[in-house]
Formats: sequence, structure tokens, C-alpha cells
Amino acid sequence: MALTHKTRKRLSLLILLVGLPLYVVAAVTIMNWLGRPPIWLEFLVYVALGIVWALPFKFIFKGVGQPDPDAGDRGA
Repeated sequence: MALTHKTRKRLSLLILLVGLPLYVVAAVTIMNWLGRPPIWLEFLVYVALGIVWALPFKFIFKGVGQPDPDAGDRGA
């Protein structure tokens, strides 16, 4: 099932406003449980986690910043 542009915009907003903060809290909590690794390792883990979160949602975010292709010429 293909998502409409409007649905993808709403899902991306929900992911960014709700999902991402929850992901950040979970990542920091897990890192705190593991103890304090060397700073370079901690940096690499946070960089990896900062990239990995978006991979499952790539299809939702793709094209969201573009005008709605189904809208036609309504805005003009």
C-alpha cells in the first residue's frame, strides 16, 4: 500500500515530535546503564545511533519537503 503525500507528512511529523525524543531518551538511558566508556567510543556510539534511527523511516521521509505531487495546480 502506497502512502499518500499527506499521510507521509503526518507520519513524519509524528515520528519527529514523539518517536525521536523517545528514541533519544532510550539511547541515553541504555548508555548510562552500560557505564562510561572511553569518550571516543561513546562518541562513535552516539553517531551510529543518530544515523540508525532514520533508516527504517527513510520511505516515509522521502519527498516530504516537496510540494504535493497529487495537488495539481491548486496553489497557483
